[in-house]
Formats: sequence, structure tokens, C-alpha cells
Amino acid sequence: LLKVLGLSSVAQVVLGKGEFGQYLSINLGFGIGVTMGIHAAGGISGAHLNAAITLMHCILGNLPWRKLPAYLLGQFVGSFLAAATIFGIYYDALYDYTKGNFTVTGPTATASIFSTYPSPCMSLLGGFFTEFMATVVLLLGILVIHDEKNNGALKGTQALLTGILVLGIGMGMGMNTGYAINPSRDLPPRVFTAIAGWGVDVFTAGQYWWWIPLVAPTLGSLAGSLIHKLFIDFHNQPVLESEKGQTAMENS
Repeated sequence: LLKVLGLSSVAQVVLGKGEFGQYLSINLGFGIGVTMGIHAAGGISGAHLNAAITLMHCILGNLPWRKLPAYLLGQFVGSFLAAATIFGIYYDALYDYTKGNFTVTGPTATASIFSTYPSPCMSLLGGFFTEFMATVVLLLGILVIHDEKNNGALKGTQALLTGILVLGIGMGMGMNTGYAINPSRDLPPRVFTAIAGWGVDVFTAGQYWWWIPLVAPTLGSLAGSLIHKLFIDFHNQPVLESEKGQTAMENS
């Protein structure tokens, strides 16, 4: 759901040449996709939609390491199949737009429909820092949304707020790199495009950009978790039930 809604929004903007949406459409597509993905899988697996966050939970001891391969496999297969689905839905439009010449760069480049690539003005260091900081913001946002010791979100609104969070990241931090912020969002569609006709250019373009959406979000998720722990979690104490009742009476 996350990738189908997200990637299809990119495909419609690119192949529609701006007549069927703009950059905001892409941000909304991914934000809605995140919300739907969490609703679909939240009660089953905790909605692990991001490999960097899954790995972070294993490192912090919140998730057993034995579950990591299954979670990563599920993310990879789901993302790969989503890319294949969008390729099938938009194959005719892709062929018409490119005249059958699938390229990564150039005036009719279409690889960016499926995976992220840096802006031509970006250096690798600048792109790495962008992805790192965007993921820090993602993790901080997710953790405070679910932080019941702090001003946590109302029950049932977490999925919507997480989608809005991703929407905000895209609107404010997406220009440089396309805000991958998720290895599971970026690598499987890249592998698919390499197979489906774009070739090895998907790995060599942007000064071998492909590894940054894997490493930077992973480090960013760990940094975001550390910042939350040091500056928020350590300074919060759980509210006792008696205190909750007293506060409710005072409010009444």
C-alpha cells in the first residue's frame, strides 16, 4: 500500500507532464501510503515499513534479532512487487513517454519514478547529510507520536499523524534527494528497474548514489533515537494512574 500509492503518484506526475499533479501530489501520495500501510499492518507486525527503523529496534533490543530476516524480506518483496505493479499499470504511458528507451538521466528519464536520485546540483556529502537529517526528523516524529510519557498522540490517530509527518518531510526536505528516508522504499524498486530495462545505470547514476539511501537512513534512525532518549525520554516520568485521575477531576 505504501509503495503502490507513493510510486503511482510519482508516475502520474512524471508521465502526465504536470497535467495530473505536481510535487505536492507526490508528498500526499507517500503520506497517505504510510497511513494506509500502518493501518494494514500495525496490528499484525507493528507496521515495520522501513528497514532502518526495524534494524534500530533490533539494536535497541525492542525486536528479537531472529525476526530481522523475515521483516526485511517482507519489506523487500512488498516493495519490489509494488514497483512491478506500477510498471504494469503505467507501461503504455512509459512506452509513449520514452518511445521505448528507458533511461536514468536525460529529458525523458523515468527511473526516478521508482527510486530516488540526487538533484544535479547535489554532492554526495550534501545528499548524505540530507537523507541523514530527514531520517532523524522522521524518527523523532515517530517516537514522540508514540511517547505516552510525553504528549503522545490520541489513540487511533498515530497512523494519520505519521502520514502527516512524512508529508511534512517531503514538503520541506525533499528537493535535494527525493527523501528516500527508507532503504526498503529505495533498493527493491531500484533492483526491479535494473531488471525491467533501465540496466546497471540505476546503480552508477549520481556518482553511485544507490548506497546512500541505504546507509544514511540507517544512521539517521539511530541518531534520532539517541536524540529522543537524551533530550526527551530521560526527562519524562510516566504519569501515575492516581495523578491522571486527580488531573481529570481538576479539569472537570
